[in-house]
Amino acid sequence: MTASQSSAVTVGARLGDVKLRAYRRLRRGAASYFNLSPKSGTTAEFSNVQIAAEIVVYFADDVSRLYQIEQWMPILEMLNQRHKVLIICRSQPAFHAVRRLTSMSVLFLRQLRELNSVMYSNDFKVALYVNNSALNFHPLMFPTLLHVHLNHGESDKISMASNQAKAYDQVFVAGQAAIDRYMRNLINFNGANLVQVGRPQLDVDYPHTVDRSPRPTILYAPTWEGDRDEMNYTSLDHYGVQIVRQLLAAGTYRLVYKPHPRVADLGSSTQQAHSAIVATIKKATTTEPEVRHVVEMDASILSVIQDCDAMVSDVSSVALDFLYKATDKPLFLTDRHDNREALLHSAPLAAGSYVIDSSTVDTFPAILAGALAEDSKRDERRRIRDYYFGDLQPGQSTERFLEAVEDAIALRDDAVSRRDDTEHAAAPPALGMASAG
Repeated sequence: MTASQSSAVTVGARLGDVKLRAYRRLRRGAASYFNLSPKSGTTAEFSNVQIAAEIVVYFADDVSRLYQIEQWMPILEMLNQRHKVLIICRSQPAFHAVRRLTSMSVLFLRQLRELNSVMYSNDFKVALYVNNSALNFHPLMFPTLLHVHLNHGESDKISMASNQAKAYDQVFVAGQAAIDRYMRNLINFNGANLVQVGRPQLDVDYPHTVDRSPRPTILYAPTWEGDRDEMNYTSLDHYGVQIVRQLLAAGTYRLVYKPHPRVADLGSSTQQAHSAIVATIKKATTTEPEVRHVVEMDASILSVIQDCDAMVSDVSSVALDFLYKATDKPLFLTDRHDNREALLHSAPLAAGSYVIDSSTVDTFPAILAGALAEDSKRDERRRIRDYYFGDLQPGQSTERFLEAVEDAIALRDDAVSRRDDTEHAAAPPALGMASAG
């Protein structure tokens, strides 16, 4: 081995020691968060440790998907008042990010054997899942929990009818539209595990983040490109730049641009269009600072929606959030595939929306002006809102969700009790207890 190679090995070993020490400090920190006494090794730290929680919220993804659990936090805080909640993260950065969001118990378990140790050492009752992560199948192996899929929104994207729904004991859905979506797309599925709870996140009062303007405020809220072709519903790379330039050129609107958090990902097909839109809005803001156009990348979409007069969006949960929160305001839905019949079939929301595709994008400004003056789609949106969310008033979705979790706990306890009784009845007699023949 050369001197340089030896030096590299030494440096690598030192770096490895630093990472290992840092990792062990993190484990001790996580343990101390629960008043645990860490033992030697990593898995042993969580062996036979009792954690005062009935509900496990499982989040295995990294911080790029933090929004999926973040919008559930206010509702989970309410649930925590009734039944103690433990949030389990499998990513160290996500663990730190989640801890900054909540005072609820949060635990970082990187390795599967650590997850096993915690699960087998405690009598958790229900596990809640906020997405379709492949790593959800790790806790699904534990048979004494009732596993409930929540997802993180309600939309007509095909991912909202995932075949993974079959793996969970229950799937909480917003309303009849979600049930129909599952039944339309899945085979060998009877829908018996689907439970309607509305959309609890929409009951939360969010702070106002957009100042009112004397001009009508138009929100453009495109989704991202998805992780595969059939999940690509974004308008950014098709119509996004044109929509923004039209709104700014009209000279009568204030524009709020609030894209999906992932549109700026390096290498994404939307990155170039997103950058062009941001540059265009910044230029317009410099020219007319009094108009206060907004590029909003951080605030919750639910806080932005409430102060806008109309919205342009794609097939996504954002469009349905707007339908729920701002039913009487014009909604524009894009169709990158230029297939109106398919759009109406897969996204019933389109019937109450003004559709932007290649045949209408050039006349979008005129259609928008007409919709703001006389909204011909309003009554249809009111009907469609009930189809997606049920006839629920503010606050009722949250209460229905909390009751559904209570029912899940009761169902789980009853199932465990019946299993234990069956095992006891089937146990062979102890030695020496058999009656004489």
